[in-house]
Order: sequence, then structure tokens, then C-alpha cells
Amino acid sequence: MSMLSFAAVPLWVALLPLAAYLFVLALVHVRSRPSTLAGSWDLLLLAAGMAGLVAAGPLALLQPVAGVTAWASGMLLLATGLVFAALLLAARPRLVVYNITLDQLRPLVAEVAATLDPATRWAGETAALPGRGIQVHLDGRGAMRSVSVVALGGRTSAEGWAEFSRRLRQSIRRLRVRRSPWAMLFGGCGCLLVAAAVWLAWPPAAGRRAPASPPRSVPMPGAMHAPAGRPVAT
Repeated sequence: MSMLSFAAVPLWVALLPLAAYLFVLALVHVRSRPSTLAGSWDLLLLAAGMAGLVAAGPLALLQPVAGVTAWASGMLLLATGLVFAALLLAARPRLVVYNITLDQLRPLVAEVAATLDPATRWAGETAALPGRGIQVHLDGRGAMRSVSVVALGGRTSAEGWAEFSRRLRQSIRRLRVRRSPWAMLFGGCGCLLVAAAVWLAWPPAAGRRAPASPPRSVPMPGAMHAPAGRPVAT
């Protein structure tokens, strides 16, 4: 079989997906409205951003053990995909809201929860909706201006969570917020990665130029026909 080597993936190629992921984060933080993603899509975007580094790093290190054939490389990709699928299945249902603070999101969650179930009870940042069979917890990330709404409990109602998510998305779309200063940071880091990729892909021409061969000495015409052991007259 033909070889498929992860070690052959250039570093500049591995940096581009991560730069694209940072640009997406910058875009959602520069908007004047919060952006909401399902937890599975958020994890998928993160995995896509790290795909290049995973291929050029862990997979390239494991390939000499597994083999450099196309079959072995395919098995490594399949194993990586299975690990990612297991993480998706094990993750709790959640919504990730970008460019919003916990204090801004909590009233929206309280309004939606009270509309769906008047018997909603709060304990800290966790709301229990017994009539809908769900519990939701607000997990803020401090100064990062992003909040995760996570479904708790081992018997979360799929219908209750779907209805809660739909109504919360509608409420979030009507909210206007200031642009996050994190947009400049994420965008700047993405630009730095792109610049590093360009520098790695196109090094200076002098560095790529082959070293010149040393000049060969040309013997004097008289020395070419001089007998051995006799000095050449000048």
C-alpha cells in the first residue's frame, strides 16, 4: 500500500485550522448580539481547529509504532474519530453563549424557565424545572464573556431540553450587548498564526538557495605536459 505519513504534514499547514478557529471566535465576539451554539457544534469547531496540530503532533508520534502504510494511517484516523465520538456522547446537553456575561444571561434563563414551568426552583446558579423534567446550570467563564447552559441530571427530558433551548435562543437573539475586547485578542492571535505559517511556508530565498560549489583550480598549461620530477620553468 502507498504510504500516508502524518510526519510529512508541514507545520504551517497545521497552524492554519487553529488560526481559522481564532478568527471565528473573534467574529462572534465583535458582534453586538450574543452568539449561541449547541455544545456538540462547539466541540466540533474546537476539534476542527486542533486537527492540524493533532495530525502533526500525536498522530505523527504514534505512526512509527502503528506503521506508515495507508492501512495503519487509516486506523489511527479511525481511532481518533472514535475518541471524539465518545466525547460527544459522554458530554451533557448544553448551549454555549458567546459575548455575554453571567449577569446578562441569568434573567433570560429565569424568564424562560418561569414561562415553561411556574414551579421552577433556583439553587445558586442551577434551576430545576420539575414539570419539564430538566435541570439547567449556568457555568460562566469569568472575564471570557461566555456562558455555558448545561443540562444536569441523569434523566433529562429530551423534549423539555429542546423546548427550553429553542426559547432561550429566541430570547438571546433580542438582546444587544457591547462588543467584547476579546475580539481583538483572538483576531490578533489568528493573524500571528497566519504570519507564522507564511514565514514557515516561504522562507527567505537566500536560505533556499543551494550552496555554491568551491571553484576548481585550473593547472597551468606548462604544468600539464611537464615530465614527472622536473620543475616547470616560469
